[in-house]
Amino acid sequence: MNRRLAQGYQGDAPQNEAAETVAVVALGANLGDRAATISEALRDLARLPLTTEVRAAEPIESVALTPEGPDASAPAYLNTVALLTTRLAPSVLLGYLHAIEVRHGRPARTADQPRWQDRTLDLDLIAYGDVQSTDPALLVPHPRAAERDFVLEPWLAVDRDAVLPGAGRVDELLARLRAGDGGGAEAPGAARDSADGS
Repeated sequence: MNRRLAQGYQGDAPQNEAAETVAVVALGANLGDRAATISEALRDLARLPLTTEVRAAEPIESVALTPEGPDASAPAYLNTVALLTTRLAPSVLLGYLHAIEVRHGRPARTADQPRWQDRTLDLDLIAYGDVQSTDPALLVPHPRAAERDFVLEPWLAVDRDAVLPGAGRVDELLARLRAGDGGGAEAPGAARDSADGS
């Protein structure tokens, strides 16, 4: 096993042999052949080193949201969630997610990039086991995951007992969100700010 991949960089706790962890990755796309892109991205995730299993929910469609609210005239998003069983450190996994996005036509992100753009592919690290990090380079769990029905619904479909660390059971979070009719407070696929603020 490559210990550098399992230990990560800067801030990931060093480990002699990293244990397998379940990472939660949200996928979203609203440009091009969305279904094909998501299917290919799932295959890319399954090929990651030190990753033994990828389970994904059936994709769901959601209306594009902007800072001004829902925009039915914009291309709709296709969203899903995948659970990865991996020994990759969270920072290393995040680097692979960014590389997969670029491979599927998403421009490399910069600090001044506008948020909530249409995207060929967006991969967000929603949770990594029970890890909680406030490091701006690696915010896990995702700080707004509990507000996003397009994350919670597919996550619950693939894991009925899912728990968002620090927030609670995903089924309860989704029920509260729907009761308040506040689902999708941000644009699907906008969770990139989990890593870099875009």
